[in-house]
Amino acid sequence: MKIVFFTSGCLFFAIGFIGAFTPVLPTTPFMLLALMSFSKSSPRLHAWLYNHKIFGPPLQKWDQHRVIPLFAKRLSVFFMVSSQIVLYAFIDIEFWIKGASTLIVIYGCWFVLSKPSGLKE
Repeated sequence: MKIVFFTSGCLFFAIGFIGAFTPVLPTTPFMLLALMSFSKSSPRLHAWLYNHKIFGPPLQKWDQHRVIPLFAKRLSVFFMVSSQIVLYAFIDIEFWIKGASTLIVIYGCWFVLSKPSGLKE
């Protein structure tokens, strides 16, 4: 089972790394998934990613305080709402699928917006 978590950790890390250089693909969610996968398969890689100079601080803030930076919140909500607009305007699918998607996006927006944006000093 460790090989599955190790492989998924490597895959999530690769996607997150690509996301660091592309405006549409998010980085932090994939790094969180990689961190979780490595915690179940490779303590060495888990420690490396958790303490990484670039990727570590957002992961540590999430782990310790459940903080989502304001920029990430804005970007996340923007893309969730944009995807719903595209879905309703241009995609011809059953209405119940659109409704289910809308409920998921509402929950996603609520979750992201309900988390703190920074640490209180």
